[in-house]
Amino acid sequence: MNLALWICAGLLAAVLLIGGVGKLIVPQQKMATMHNAGWTADVSAGFLKSLGAIEVLGAMGLVLPAVTDIAPVLVPVAAIGVVLLMVGAMLTHLRRHEAKAVVGTLVYLALAAFVAWGRFGPESFIG
Repeated sequence: MNLALWICAGLLAAVLLIGGVGKLIVPQQKMATMHNAGWTADVSAGFLKSLGAIEVLGAMGLVLPAVTDIAPVLVPVAAIGVVLLMVGAMLTHLRRHEAKAVVGTLVYLALAAFVAWGRFGPESFIG
């Protein structure tokens, strides 16, 4: 189970890092033309950059505390943050009637919930 939790956390971290860095460096006008990213035209550039920074921090929070063994309890806390982030993403895609994006986001939400449950419960880093 520990290996499955590491794999899920690593996959989530990779997705969040790629998405977050993209939001930080790609101009908002260009991002709005990308597939399933039309919602970016409806938000401010500052919000988009903030969301990118939150995603990058979430990616780091899913992996770095456990790898460095510095406050590993932050891993499930970061996973809960990712769950909340994915709930917001799902709601946004539902409002825009983007069914495929909702399904993908639901998968990420399930992975994050699994990591939170596993790291708070049976495979906790503390105890």
